[in-house]
Amino acid sequence: MNVSKSNISRALNGDEKYLTEKFLIRFNNAFDNIFNIQWLLTGEGEMLNTPNQPSDEASPIDEPIILRVPLVSQYAQAGYLCGYADAAYMATLPTIPYIVDHEAQGHYVAFEVKGDSMNDGTEDAILEGDRLLCREIMPHLWADSKLHIRKWDFVIVHTEGILVKRIIDHDVENHTITIHSLNSMYQDKVINLADVKQIFNVIELQRPRRR
Repeated sequence: MNVSKSNISRALNGDEKYLTEKFLIRFNNAFDNIFNIQWLLTGEGEMLNTPNQPSDEASPIDEPIILRVPLVSQYAQAGYLCGYADAAYMATLPTIPYIVDHEAQGHYVAFEVKGDSMNDGTEDAILEGDRLLCREIMPHLWADSKLHIRKWDFVIVHTEGILVKRIIDHDVENHTITIHSLNSMYQDKVINLADVKQIFNVIELQRPRRR
């Protein structure tokens, strides 16, 4: 819902300042609109929406939305560190398509994974050569408030290179994050956000077929 926990708590406790029609609509959207919005707003009618009955009539299939995203390959990472803020440089990068279920908002970049620091042999592993669709988190959001570290893996554009990591701690006051690798051979590391140029959420993973 993109609503803070405190605001949700106030709404669910009946605070009319927060328990608004807009809040209830967003709440319902988060649950795929299973609730009858009239019931949510007034208490009248059935609580749940009636599932659509099967129809013999054909219905059109929505056209997929294809997002073309600049790809930073393993070999382009050094150049990206210098040119990420240069529109002319970004325009020189190849693009790859991703099919998305809604109109994408924000700044997206795809990164090709280099190294084995996120390979622990489990289904959570991120392997060398994987392509990660990433959405940038604007700097003011990670400078002034905590990142949602339990929800995402991250790509961190650092002065020393491009890192694919989990973030296990974000110290807003001291402007540091602690990064974690799934591969136990790599130790956790605290880095200063002053040395970070960009932070991305990892939204989707593409993996080439391997034998």
